[in-house]
Amino acid sequence: MTTETYGTSRRAGETPYTVGAVTSRDGTTISYRQIGRGPGVVILHGAMETSASHMQLAAALADSYTFYAPDRRGRGLSGPAGGDYGMRREVEDLDALLAQTGARYVMGVSAGGLVLLRAARELPAIQKAALFEPALLADRARAAAIRAALDRELDCGDLTAALVTGMKSAEMGPPIFQKLPNWLLERLTGMAMIAEEKKAQPGDVTMRMLAPTLRQDFQLVAEMAGPVERFRGIHAEALLLGGSKSPTYLRAGLDAIQTILPEAPRVEFQGLDHGATGPTDHGGKPEVVAPALARFFA
Repeated sequence: MTTETYGTSRRAGETPYTVGAVTSRDGTTISYRQIGRGPGVVILHGAMETSASHMQLAAALADSYTFYAPDRRGRGLSGPAGGDYGMRREVEDLDALLAQTGARYVMGVSAGGLVLLRAARELPAIQKAALFEPALLADRARAAAIRAALDRELDCGDLTAALVTGMKSAEMGPPIFQKLPNWLLERLTGMAMIAEEKKAQPGDVTMRMLAPTLRQDFQLVAEMAGPVERFRGIHAEALLLGGSKSPTYLRAGLDAIQTILPEAPRVEFQGLDHGATGPTDHGGKPEVVAPALARFFA
């Protein structure tokens, strides 16, 4: 495993960060953004996100911590997911990053929270684990059906259908979206993709680029679906985070985790939803989430 530094960001209005990379066990390059000073914290993003998604959150704490935000494999500057993709590869990627950076604290959001939930049981290097609404589904059959639907849509190149399947399955967006017909949502999604691409700057990762990665994220959901008792071996100190307006199944997932981690503190951000940790232009409130992380990592 090796690490390499590529340079510093130059985009106007953006907090400068270093870009580096580490090589995972199977030879895949995992790129990451680095910002701040102090003890190391790794942030694992969720579905339809990249390393850029939590840089505002990292910047809010950069005076006290060094943040490493990787592009999870298959996204951004990182290498491909690979034919043998699964939770094992994600844990190996995190292990490689922890080994090279010396970071001992990790935050995982949604699908990234699933990775952290598994890694916190297997990687002794993790001392503190902040879990923001891991995308846990109790119903294994439902998780498998969602993954199968995404496979069909992505295999035939229907990205808008896959995005709608992912959005509805994860219960993202306004509640009215669940009642609208798929054909209408697909048309609206297609229009949004075109509008986004017209505004995209060099280096931006768009919805069209990220849509195929839904296959990987929902594979993780399928692997991790079911009872949470198998995670009782978590050794790291944990913090449970969520929003009061998040979907019921995500809050239920935190309830279940709390039964196996009864001593873990839990923070619910009133009025916020699953996007709370993201950038402000996507509805996030990183300035609200940051203090809870600061207290925990301190």
